[in-house]
Amino acid sequence: MPIYNVLLAAVAPKELYYFTDDEKGEKKKMGSHSNDGLESFVKIPTIKFTKLFINGEFVDSISGKTFETIDPRTGEVIARIAEGDKEDVDLAVKAARHAFDDGQWPRLSGAERAKRMMKFADLIDQNVEELAALDTIDAGKLFSMGKTVDIPHAASVIRYYAGAADKIHGEVLKMSNAFHAYTLREPIGVAGLIIPWNFPTTLFFLKVGPALAAGCTMIVKPAEQTPLSALYYAHLAKLAGIPDGVLNIITGFGATAGAAISSHMDIDAVNFTGSTEVGRIVMKAAAESNLKVVSLELGGKSPLIIFDDADVDMAAQLALIGILHNKGEICVASSRLYVQEGIYEKLVEKLVEKAKAWVVGDPFDPKVQHGPQVDKQQFEKILTYIEHGKKEGATLLTGGKPLGEKGYYIEPTIFAEVKEDMLIAKDEIFGPVLALAKFKTIDEAIKRANSTRYGLAAGIVTKDLNVANTVSRSIRAGTIWINCYFAFDNDCPIGGYKMSGFGRDFGLEALHKYLQVKSVVTPLYNSPWL
Repeated sequence: MPIYNVLLAAVAPKELYYFTDDEKGEKKKMGSHSNDGLESFVKIPTIKFTKLFINGEFVDSISGKTFETIDPRTGEVIARIAEGDKEDVDLAVKAARHAFDDGQWPRLSGAERAKRMMKFADLIDQNVEELAALDTIDAGKLFSMGKTVDIPHAASVIRYYAGAADKIHGEVLKMSNAFHAYTLREPIGVAGLIIPWNFPTTLFFLKVGPALAAGCTMIVKPAEQTPLSALYYAHLAKLAGIPDGVLNIITGFGATAGAAISSHMDIDAVNFTGSTEVGRIVMKAAAESNLKVVSLELGGKSPLIIFDDADVDMAAQLALIGILHNKGEICVASSRLYVQEGIYEKLVEKLVEKAKAWVVGDPFDPKVQHGPQVDKQQFEKILTYIEHGKKEGATLLTGGKPLGEKGYYIEPTIFAEVKEDMLIAKDEIFGPVLALAKFKTIDEAIKRANSTRYGLAAGIVTKDLNVANTVSRSIRAGTIWINCYFAFDNDCPIGGYKMSGFGRDFGLEALHKYLQVKSVVTPLYNSPWL
């Protein structure tokens, strides 16, 4: 089943669930906060790995410092994690450099690298529940989605790139003079991989998978909010036979560990996913150090355009999932919704109805569709944008408030009559906040869709093929979904236009980021043909 079909099945409401209110026996409708019985749905795993992973070993940071990782369900501390800094990055780079320059990994056949990567994927499959639970307590992600989508998909990403590892080759060139020439694709070297907090497993493997297949060695810095699963994956990589020094994990903060990776003179490439603001800093550091190769997947403010001929119920469901999946913490969220005037009233009514029926609560609860925001800072940022929306004159149709007495929960929030100059229409909020507007013509829809500094993705809902073709070719964005949304696939590249960055994840495009092209030319003597 395609990934996006699993996603729709996992998060689309199937019936109206109700919760009982403690002793009163009163019923609370869906959309209210459910945080009862936090520990009753699944056994919370013991935290096994909290140290840096350098050269095949778990080690304390040189400074001995640690930081807290917080459970967003409660705001309580899960564990203390080793805080890596520049000196630790130096050790990790030294290990990765030795593993690349003198080690076996880049010199193994592609088939042998693939064999070990396949074992890595098998080990992920064997630990699905524990890994999903780690991302739930660390990031507030739905446990059901982790088990059915995120963790199995991580294994499939590794297998996809394992399948490509023995198919890396160049081309024979047709020279115009008496020379024989061909190209080689060689691993780029030591890669620095900086991972965001919203999809700690998926984005780990979208970077690590192709880098391993290419024969690179790497230093991975997971987000400080979500370090737990990355450290567990280091343990599994060791069990799978990935040689020491090939995969190193430095937990810590962006301003220290991330900066050290971006500016390191012995790292050959840096791949960053995160905000546009931090992407600028990474790019500047790379330029001012050794001009390392840079790939950036940055912010988004993606439009979803619904035309008059759309099926209203299907379109409303796509719009809802487009903004509420992963509590809006997804770079390609359809946070700007444009609806043609002929179905506007009907669609808005359906959308608000569905949003009010959306279950927010403990992400371990199988009935819940929407967990807490990742941390207090993100929680407060989203609430601030909601206040901006009210002050700037947008109409609040539903939501707009925090939920519960503890944890970082926010109601699904929809604003209507949003103008392009409002902050909620311009800025990436990265939360469950939808900016809704009406349009008349195709040209107006295209103009409004492109009126953003971002260009990561867009969606179109229409039954008219000519409209779909015209609009999809007119929107400046890296991915266009027609009559679907979040239709990801291992073979389909994603990435940005404009200030959403450059470089691609997924597909063979991602593999090529970790390879360099070398041309080899030799003279031909007495050849019967050129």
